[in-house]
Amino acid sequence: MSVQPKTGREWHLVARPHGWPKPEDFALRETAVPEPGPGQILVRNIHLSVDPYMRGRMNDVKSYTPPFQLDQPMEGGAVGEVIASNADTVAVGDHVLHGLGWREYAVVDAKRTAKVDPEIAPLSAYLGVLGMPGLTAYAGLFEVAAFKEGDTVFVSGAAGAVGSQVGQMAKIKGAARVIGSAGSDEKVKLLVEEYGFDAAFNYKNGPVAAQLKEAAPDGIDVYFDNVGGEHLEAALSSFNVHGRATICGMIAQYNATEPTPAPRNLAHVIGKRLRLQGILVGDHAALQPQFVAEVGEWLREGKLQYRETVVEGIENAYDAFVGLLRGENTGKMIVSFAN
Repeated sequence: MSVQPKTGREWHLVARPHGWPKPEDFALRETAVPEPGPGQILVRNIHLSVDPYMRGRMNDVKSYTPPFQLDQPMEGGAVGEVIASNADTVAVGDHVLHGLGWREYAVVDAKRTAKVDPEIAPLSAYLGVLGMPGLTAYAGLFEVAAFKEGDTVFVSGAAGAVGSQVGQMAKIKGAARVIGSAGSDEKVKLLVEEYGFDAAFNYKNGPVAAQLKEAAPDGIDVYFDNVGGEHLEAALSSFNVHGRATICGMIAQYNATEPTPAPRNLAHVIGKRLRLQGILVGDHAALQPQFVAEVGEWLREGKLQYRETVVEGIENAYDAFVGLLRGENTGKMIVSFAN
């Protein structure tokens, strides 16, 4: 057993943000590190994940997952090294994926972790391309949107952790055309030149509907929505009959302080016989073995590329999270520390 650390730092939510999160809504506190009880392990976190859904958990509202509690450590995906174990199934030195991020050390039930192998992929990849975002992309495209070969696919927020994988997966599986939107010309170039999108546009350069129509003159069959708002309205106008949308995120309105209006052209759902379906990745856990096997092979063969934006130091986790909400990341936003 490694030396038991006495204390560790962890991020607490101390006030519920109104609109955009502010530094005073959070506190980085040093607390005692407990010893693992029966069936538990102590993990020294190496990488933690910040994700858009966390903004919703900062509000005290009924939702699909409980809100963060005030003056308690926040949660999120993390990967780290086991430094103490009181469980037969996990040994000191193992690396595990778990849900107690936003802290340096985590005591967690061994049964609520998954072993990961740094020899197969970098540990941070298990928070992104081989983790929750990757499975979200895979399930959202193939199971929820029922993608089929020959479809034209539009992805909003296409340079992010989920969107970048959606577009590449569609290309690998035979999409006729893949279009992505992003928030900078640099990201647009990345989508086309590195990820193989057929077309991409900067949504800040003009109306989304006009840019999408130019990029997809024959319409779209699948829309993977990470943004909502103007992007969803544009997709409804460009949909072909029997189009399908996976509604994964609506980051454009996460920090809104007033209710946001629905798309003005929602009536297209009727005439075009569209299907709009939300996704929560937890509903698709049964796909995990298939996802890891297939995506792992694409990675080994060089068919699937991924990027990470890495912020060093737990003290910078708040900045990383707010930067994510502002679109400052390319690919998965990771906070790394304690190598």
